[in-house]
Parts: sequence; structure tokens; C-alpha cells
Amino acid sequence: MSRTFDDLVSEAEAVSVEGWDFSWLEGRATEQRPSWGYQRTMSEHLARASAALDIQTGGGEVLAGAPKLPPTMVATESWPPNLSKATKLLHPRGAVVMADDDEPPLPFADAAFDLVTSRHPATVWWQEIARVLQGGGTYLAQHVGHSSVFELVEYFLGPQSEEVRRGRHPDDERRDAEAACLEIADLRFERLRTEFFDVGAVIYFLRKVIWMVPGFAVDQYRDRLRELHDKIGSEGPFVAHSTRFLIKARKPV
Repeated sequence: MSRTFDDLVSEAEAVSVEGWDFSWLEGRATEQRPSWGYQRTMSEHLARASAALDIQTGGGEVLAGAPKLPPTMVATESWPPNLSKATKLLHPRGAVVMADDDEPPLPFADAAFDLVTSRHPATVWWQEIARVLQGGGTYLAQHVGHSSVFELVEYFLGPQSEEVRRGRHPDDERRDAEAACLEIADLRFERLRTEFFDVGAVIYFLRKVIWMVPGFAVDQYRDRLRELHDKIGSEGPFVAHSTRFLIKARKPV
């Protein structure tokens, strides 16, 4: 027997959204993964680094998955629940986790690192990344691209302007990185299929990824959520498309 709307809502509202682990969505949503394999690519770079910084590390899950960390490994995070989770995961690996407000300046000296990484940073301060990189150092990251999961965003918020839809465009990131005197070594973009199999998965996702529908609350969108529940029941999964790009930039020697 299929679960009721109220049951799904209650469950999704009660579950913790701490950290950056989406395992609760297993069996309830799927997202196609980029072909480049960020975890593997990041791990290869970390294994060769001597001093590395992971910006906006979330709960530390991605960084903790690297088999080998460099002798000096630092991670920053702004959200207190994530800080606690990242500390528990990364301190046993010898990594230092620092609280940072995701606003410049980064709390590090010039040329402190030969590698800076980040997976899905909310903000990118290119001048600061360039400042803390050594000459010859590398920035490697996977960014969320423009109009990501906008089928879901626009379901709740309505049609968005072209300016909003273009935010995080890889061409703009390339321009900003080059303006910070970084050289783009690799830039790859992919549009990936995402499916939500029940309304609880949608609620969990929007509670966790808070910038998708700012101020999202079940009570505010209950009618739209109920319509979505009925739509999934009659038509199948809600389909959206995430966008991702891999960017690798070097600081000239």
C-alpha cells in the first residue's frame, strides 16, 4: 500500500539534515553522476599534495573518502552542525577543521597551500583562492552549474528570470578565475538527470539544500506539495536536471 501524504511529510520533516550525506534518499531519489568522478580526481590530487585546503567541506564526508591526505590538511566550514560532524570525521585523519564564515578573507597566510579543493561551494572568492595558493598550485573543484534542478525550483517559485537562470554559469566562473590571474587547465560541464520518487524526498532535499527555495517550509507550500504528491502517484517520478562542472585552475609560478 502506498504511503499517505501526511506520513511522507511527517517523516521528511523529522529527519536530520546535518552534514552533506544524502544517503537518506537511497531508494527515494536518484541523481546521475558526472563522468569525471570528482571523488577519484580529488583523491589523486590530494595524494600528490604537501599542503591542501578544502573549502566549505560540509560534514567532511567527501574529504574523508580520500585514501591519502597530505601532511598538512585543513578544511573550512561555516555551519555549526557540519563543523561538528566534519571534526569527528577528519580529526582522526590528522586534518584540522576551522570555522569560517565563507566571506573573505580566508584565515590563512599568502601562498599557504599547493592545492585548494571544494565540492559544491556556495560562494567562490577567486581572489582569495589565488592569494592562498602557492605559485604553481592548483584549485580543483566541482561546482553546481546554472539552472540546476530548476524544474523543482520553478515548480515552487514560478518562472525565474534569465539573470537568475544564468547564475553560476561556467563561462562566468572562467572569466572570474582568469581575472584573479589563475589559468584554466580544465573545464567540463554536464547536465544530469535527477528523479524524485516521493514527496518526502523533495521535502528532505529542499530542507537540506536551503538555497534552492529560500525559506522553504512545508506549511508555506503544503498545497503545492500535495499536488506534487498526487502528480507523482499518477505520473511517476518528478524529473529534474542538475548541472555540474569540473574546474581546474593553476596559479602561475
